[in-house]
Amino acid sequence: MTRQRIRRTLLTLTAVVATAVLATPAEAAPYCGITWGSQPEVGAGAAPAGAALQDVRAGRHACFDRLVVQVGHARGFSGYDVRYVPAVSEDGSGRPVPLRGGAAMQVIVRTADHDEAGRATYTPRSTVDVVSVRGFTTLRQVAWAGAFEGQATLGVGTRARLPFRVFTLAGPGSADARVVIDVAHRW
Repeated sequence: MTRQRIRRTLLTLTAVVATAVLATPAEAAPYCGITWGSQPEVGAGAAPAGAALQDVRAGRHACFDRLVVQVGHARGFSGYDVRYVPAVSEDGSGRPVPLRGGAAMQVIVRTADHDEAGRATYTPRSTVDVVSVRGFTTLRQVAWAGAFEGQATLGVGTRARLPFRVFTLAGPGSADARVVIDVAHRW
């Protein structure tokens, strides 16, 4: 091989490597600065005496969809378990809860399921669509999976298994609390 041919081969190889290095994008910044994951989020607290699920609401934000579960008489509340599951099951019966979307999220809130008179503490108007999420980017459905033995369960259908976070806030009433679940629009 001639010296000129070796030089041309080396220059070509250098150009290919340089192009590959320059074309490789730097590590992309997280979507909307979100650094959440998709692993289970658990608040290990128990429900204070008299704590009961009062309301379920949903909202849309620029980077995520939000589900809010309001618990009454629950100052300092932290009893929740939120995770992706293969399928959500009804409390008590174990029957599957059909959900729209590509992934199923189970939301358990530890609250009284019945009052002292044996009445359910929360009864949604619709068990299939507890709250409307029509037109949301990530949330596809929020379904009631029941309440049994000190917990209430919601099934949340999401577009896909996406990052989420869970936290609690003091509620609008001085003794109320809210469990907030934010599900990102994308990774």
